[in-house]
Amino acid sequence: MPENVDAIIVGGGHNGLVCAAYLAKHGLRPLVLERRSVIGGAAVTQEIAPGFRASTFSYLMSLLHPRIQAELDLKRHGLQIMPCSDMLAPLDDGNYIVFSDSVERTQASFARFNEADARIYPEFDRFLNENARLFRRLLWETPFDPTGRDWRTFKQASGFLHRNWRIGGKLFRVLDMLSMSAYDFLSEWFRDDRIKAVLAYYASIGTFAGPKTPGSAYVIMHHIMGENAGAGGWGFVRGGMGSITQSIAAAARELGADIRTDSPIAEVRVGDTGVTGVVTEDGRSYESKLVVSNVNAKTLYLKMVGQRHLPAEVVRDISTYRTFSTAFKMNIACERPPQYTCLERAIRDDALAGWSYPTYVHIGPDIDYLERAYDDAKYGSYSKSPFITPVCPTIVDTTLAPEGKHVVNLFGGHAPYQLKNADWSQEKARFEKIVLQTVERFAPGFSNDVIANQFLIAPDIEAIVGLPQGHIFQGELSLDQLFFQRPVPHFADYRTPIKGLYLCGGSVHPGGGVSGIPGYNAAREVLRDLGRESTLRFAD
Repeated sequence: MPENVDAIIVGGGHNGLVCAAYLAKHGLRPLVLERRSVIGGAAVTQEIAPGFRASTFSYLMSLLHPRIQAELDLKRHGLQIMPCSDMLAPLDDGNYIVFSDSVERTQASFARFNEADARIYPEFDRFLNENARLFRRLLWETPFDPTGRDWRTFKQASGFLHRNWRIGGKLFRVLDMLSMSAYDFLSEWFRDDRIKAVLAYYASIGTFAGPKTPGSAYVIMHHIMGENAGAGGWGFVRGGMGSITQSIAAAARELGADIRTDSPIAEVRVGDTGVTGVVTEDGRSYESKLVVSNVNAKTLYLKMVGQRHLPAEVVRDISTYRTFSTAFKMNIACERPPQYTCLERAIRDDALAGWSYPTYVHIGPDIDYLERAYDDAKYGSYSKSPFITPVCPTIVDTTLAPEGKHVVNLFGGHAPYQLKNADWSQEKARFEKIVLQTVERFAPGFSNDVIANQFLIAPDIEAIVGLPQGHIFQGELSLDQLFFQRPVPHFADYRTPIKGLYLCGGSVHPGGGVSGIPGYNAAREVLRDLGRESTLRFAD
């Protein structure tokens, strides 16, 4: 007999868990069904070698919103945020640049290369933070359909305009960030390409774009909108990123949610009047008139629902929704962190504000380096000199490795999901060697300290956590795939063409990253449609 439940959440990633927690908090008893044997989606901590645990996919905390942390009491459920050092950017000549949440330290670092860039940095920081405040408000919004002519759309649009009328005077700033390349945007402020690269670096993280790609300026903003301490709002979580999802799951269970693993969904069932439930791959049936999907919209629409239940326009739009990834991840168990050539000089200069070792590093010394890494991928190959973010959480978190040993996470690009005139089965080992050689370019001898490693390219990420083409943001963060059009036009408000079926993952507004906001926003819209009084709100 099918099991009947209040609501079904498809996928136990962090957004699905957030949505379940808030629905439970408002009186529903949701059932979360997770495909894998471990909950958390891309925010998990797993063993990579005996005694060594790593944040397998997502590796730093920035965007998990303080509101969600507080309302779900995640600290009581085990969430402990740990500090991240200022970001260190090694240069080829043994020099370095530091990017900090301290304007003064960043300004002092810039002054070593260009006095004019240093002088203007405080003004740029104010400008960037003003823009960040605008975009942070928009994160909590429900995108409405600007072509709609019904009463609901009118109310949505009116509410949006009322809450955000102050943006009107700064509309051109928003448009600039959404349309300009990172390089053009930064060139309006800075002269030195090494300094520009410090911020332009963010524009390529997780995206198939370079610093000179139109629209890449917004990706900088997406990465530094975090409101936690550290450069760009970054921080570590004690026990790795899996501690985030474990704490959310604990909160959800306490509120009444049921979470089950090893439950891959074969079909989302649709009847004459809307969604009716789901069926797992092993034949278990669950009935509900409310299903919220945390899986990517492309997977939901084309594989779990099926084209026969969807308007032809939606099928076309979701089929062309871009998820092509060029990201890679290497998790390393090692004797010691990379010994950067610039490290002794940076410590002598007290550039790391008292830290004896940098936990957070960017390898991408100038704009041309970043653009060439993209050029290789643009023409179908992996980068010959990839940009890489090495982080070393074990500097602050001793729970992840045996005493005296370390875990280093390398995240970077570009390594296309599909190669042109080559195959990853032959090329993966070669690219792995290139990645380690690139680290050694700035930290000679690091490979000798490697005990074991786990190397993941986009097809691996897709296979393990189900992100289409391995895209960490569940779709490109480009103007044509944001807000009104994410994931498809006319259905960007967390609803779908099928009554009772909703989306709550990174393929809807505001996009990927471990923020929890898509799950929060989706829960708000579900409760609104159910006519339940809700404490869930828009921006403060």
